[in-house]
Amino acid sequence: MTHDLIKDTIKEYYESCELNKVEELELNKIFDLPLVGIATVGDELFSNLKSPELVGKNHLLPQEWLPGARSVISYFIPFSDEVRLANRKKGLPAKEWLYGRVKGQQFNEALSKRIARLCEEHNGTAVIPAVDPSFSLSDGMNSNWSERHVAYIAGLGTFSLSKSLITEKGSAGRLGSIITTLEIEPTSRCYQGPYEYCSFCGECIKRCPSNAIKDVKEQKVAGMDRKICQNYLNTKIRPRFKPFYGCGKCQTAVQCEGSNPVEDHL
Repeated sequence: MTHDLIKDTIKEYYESCELNKVEELELNKIFDLPLVGIATVGDELFSNLKSPELVGKNHLLPQEWLPGARSVISYFIPFSDEVRLANRKKGLPAKEWLYGRVKGQQFNEALSKRIARLCEEHNGTAVIPAVDPSFSLSDGMNSNWSERHVAYIAGLGTFSLSKSLITEKGSAGRLGSIITTLEIEPTSRCYQGPYEYCSFCGECIKRCPSNAIKDVKEQKVAGMDRKICQNYLNTKIRPRFKPFYGCGKCQTAVQCEGSNPVEDHL
């Protein structure tokens, strides 16, 4: 199975799936067309994720999810212009973003299942960690499979000050991944360090309503306090918008919203 076949299958599914819209908001498109990256399970960066400085010892290797695994397919689905534009306003998250975060996840999961079926159609086995019964949050914060770190390994992008992943189509979007026994040629990583695409402009600091992002530009490390962020979502957003939730202010009206800001300024 080739990278091009995966992209073609995703494009066909993307154009036909009714889950990529919200009729009650007259939102015709939640997401734009995804970016796709491939990683080989032999990449040493997977083992590094067990380090406490990265994800932690509970993070499972691809072959721990699926014996005989050879490749990991990772993708980034950027939010549409309409969703991003609505959430640029200050204050509470836009309805378009909230619906996109929750109902958009239904599309995300359906897309991952379509890619898994594609693997099976080519005599491979596939596992989707995010929807697998073994998926867990060890402390309510850190999971045993990090979509962002896997996407980094697959060459999709690098991290931001707010701990989002910045891709060539920005940071405002959702991630997904599938582990398969098929051997697929890996995509290259066009970066050397984990924060190479972040300009450290600090715009996300001003945008964060919970003050969860600290200015640590000099240290060149991510400054998001996830506990503060999660507490804001649980106490301010979920009770008000249940069953919807989300925020995304740090991913909108910032340099990395829809593109790679470092590349943009070269």
